[in-house]
Amino acid sequence: MKKGSKAAEPDTNGIASGMPHADTRRADARRKYDPEQTKRNILDVATQEFSAMGLTGARVDAIAERTNTTKRMLYYYFGSKEGLYQAVLEKVYGDIRALEQDLHISELDPVEGMRALVEFTFDYHDRQRDFVRLVTIENIHGAKYVEQVKTFKGRNVTVIHTIEDLLARGIAAGQFRSDIDPIDLHLMISSLCFHRVGNRHTFGTAFGRDPSHPRLRARHRAMIVDAILRFVKKED
Repeated sequence: MKKGSKAAEPDTNGIASGMPHADTRRADARRKYDPEQTKRNILDVATQEFSAMGLTGARVDAIAERTNTTKRMLYYYFGSKEGLYQAVLEKVYGDIRALEQDLHISELDPVEGMRALVEFTFDYHDRQRDFVRLVTIENIHGAKYVEQVKTFKGRNVTVIHTIEDLLARGIAAGQFRSDIDPIDLHLMISSLCFHRVGNRHTFGTAFGRDPSHPRLRARHRAMIVDAILRFVKKED
């Protein structure tokens, strides 16, 4: 070492230089990066994009930009634009089925359980407009994409089991008719709750009344609950 020269000070994790050591930076990055949270964020934004633009109109670039990720990362997780769309469908159907199970309807009196299920279904469709739009879009595609989701049928059968149990308990208690098919009843409940949201624009244009307007909400909710309960109840 030349006279007068100063030995370089060791960089202890970058403290001397004020810059973090490379290993420390990598460790921090690993702690901050949560792949599951990233996937959830992508699915949330993709739900909005697909419900607004449809499968054809949705742009992967827009989803990547809004989630601070890249197209490459989206394709890494979901394979393709269609794969991401299928994951969104799986998520939105899974969400409603999971929330139905959280109602613990099997613990309620059959009449109150039926009321709770119908009220929940009404409220969910009323608030989750993206779900309604995505169901409509997938019907336009003839269920081409959702039928490829392996968990789809198994996940959705839970609501039929819930209705089957309600009907069986109601029949045993002498409260419900014995000639109701559970899938038919699910169709009836879904139809009444879905129509007022899914067809609100054409219905409003035809009759000058938006069925999803807040001032009509309570009336329609009570009307649909009453219609279902009258249908299932055994005549005296």
